[in-house]
Amino acid sequence: MKLVLVESPAKAKSINSYLGKDYKVIATVGHIRSLPKKGGEGVVPEKNFALSWELIERAKKFISQIRDILKDAEKLILATDPDREGEAISWHVLEVIREKKISLNIPVQRVVFNEITKTAILEAIKKPKEIDNELVNASLARNALDYLIGFNLSPILWQKLPGAKSAGRVQSVALKLICERESEIEAFVSDEYWTIDTELTNKENKKFKARLINWKNKKLDKLGISNEALANEALEDIKKSNLIVSDFSNKKEFRNPKPPFTTSTLQQEANRKLSFSASRTMRAAQKLYEGLNIGDETTGLITYMRTDSVQISRQIIQDLSLMIKENYGQEYCPKVPNTFKSKVANSQEAHEAIRPTQIKILPQTIKQYLNDDEYKLYDLIWKRTISSQMSAAVLNKTIIDIVSDNHKTVQEKLGLRANGSIIVFDGFLKIYSESYDEKNKDDNDSQILPSIEINEDLKVYKIHPHQHFTQPPPRFTDASLIKKMEELGIGRPSTYATILDTIENRGYVFKDGSRYAAEDRGRIVTTFLENYFNRYVEYSFTAKLEKNLDEVSQGRLDWKELLNTFWMEFKLVIDETSEIKRSSIIEKIDLSLEKHFFQLNNDGSVNRKCPTCTNGDLSLKLGKFGSFIGCSNYPECKFTRQLSKDNKNEEDSNLLNSGAKTLGIDPKT
Repeated sequence: MKLVLVESPAKAKSINSYLGKDYKVIATVGHIRSLPKKGGEGVVPEKNFALSWELIERAKKFISQIRDILKDAEKLILATDPDREGEAISWHVLEVIREKKISLNIPVQRVVFNEITKTAILEAIKKPKEIDNELVNASLARNALDYLIGFNLSPILWQKLPGAKSAGRVQSVALKLICERESEIEAFVSDEYWTIDTELTNKENKKFKARLINWKNKKLDKLGISNEALANEALEDIKKSNLIVSDFSNKKEFRNPKPPFTTSTLQQEANRKLSFSASRTMRAAQKLYEGLNIGDETTGLITYMRTDSVQISRQIIQDLSLMIKENYGQEYCPKVPNTFKSKVANSQEAHEAIRPTQIKILPQTIKQYLNDDEYKLYDLIWKRTISSQMSAAVLNKTIIDIVSDNHKTVQEKLGLRANGSIIVFDGFLKIYSESYDEKNKDDNDSQILPSIEINEDLKVYKIHPHQHFTQPPPRFTDASLIKKMEELGIGRPSTYATILDTIENRGYVFKDGSRYAAEDRGRIVTTFLENYFNRYVEYSFTAKLEKNLDEVSQGRLDWKELLNTFWMEFKLVIDETSEIKRSSIIEKIDLSLEKHFFQLNNDGSVNRKCPTCTNGDLSLKLGKFGSFIGCSNYPECKFTRQLSKDNKNEEDSNLLNSGAKTLGIDPKT
């Protein structure tokens, strides 16, 4: 009997059905060891960054199970996930076997597979390899870094900012993005502007819309017509104009399909199209990958869902081409297969993109076997994969330029422009069109324009002035935040869902609908980190650290050298900040966030006057369980209030003073 180790029970069940009675497949149920959650002795820099691991409670049953099974096993096959963490789990299993002195006088093999199908599993078993120690080292380095930061920075937070929960290598940077966006929104000053759309008719009495783009001898920018008086003046000028067609262009535009999904783009698109959070997407994807019963078989429906790659295998491309020709026609299949290259920072192209394991399994045919989330996500992945190998869509883009010909001088002339487009050939759009987070689209872009001639006279049918106000940048959604983190090279796609869940669960952010808003607690923590640990929440520094971890996984950088370089500087900052008085820190945060905490006077100055006493000033205070605003005349004046100056969201503000959760003990107290 050959013993096979995988990570999840669902996967174990699927794989065992493929391998047969000569194999026994059991699950580690994820990681079996972790660095200790208490004591701060999990990583010891003074001992060349020695790591001290402890067995996770649920893994004790697994170790007992494997001890018994190995007595009769003729081979041990490590088949954990095909990534850095999967490699590390296999390494940890062997380390625990060695430490527990479990007899292992049999061959040990490492196999990897990108999909849970019978063909893929049987092929992988034939091609065993060794554990990739460089990937293991990268995992160890990541664990050590996160531990060193968390167990040294979090106690500083608890000591200096009661009520703060934790800080982390990537979570703090993600929080900073949200807080910076909140500050941009608060500082935003809206400007009024107007657009003038005119309905015109040609000689055949066909109507179409054109927008005023030139007026008073200048090209109008977005704020070119800034008030109603100017809008009315422009309207009257259009009414008095003899409008003629000055130019006409009609060009063909090709719109190419998007590549198959990576982990990041799947999370983004599922958020936009399905309103799934990142964690909800990954839960459904995990089920589709591990294997589901679809009637006559149990099989994995998609390839491994943690990947940066946009590549798919040649065989799958051939299958796609054949299917596209058979179901949609020869014209929907390009003569040369579409190829893609990842554009994101720190991309790793080790595996395939996320795709269906079998193109022939249509979403509708297995809908009855999947829950709602699984079906919707599989349908999304299937359509995206098929469309990636379809022909480009062809559009006719038309532009008509219109000018007045009755003004006496060039300076008085005005100009309008009509934009239109029509899909000549739908190509990949027949089955899939990508969604966007925020898209400014001209309402007239999709109109079908009539045939016209140069110098043709046009008549004004109706004029529509529209008032607008500039909008602040939108708060982040799961999709837009993940996209931003990916662009900056912060974190890895496999960690995005966990990062977003962590900062929300810590009470640092909350969701307003589908968008992330910063809690006062989150803004205070971010301000503290920016003032005292600025380098460690810089986007470029975090991205460089991520790149260094990738270099470790590629064997280009020694993992302990990476830790040593980081620790020497980080320890100095920790020691320096530990000596700073809490009162000085609170004063600095108070000044940094004063425009958020307090109302402004008419002259723009900050109003700190206490509403209860006559001569007290308000400022940020720290209580046993969190932050609040209090009067300088305490205890004579006992005025206090929650942090937010508008106090509109009482429930959210109460979170700040609801009590601190003990995550550990500061070793210095």
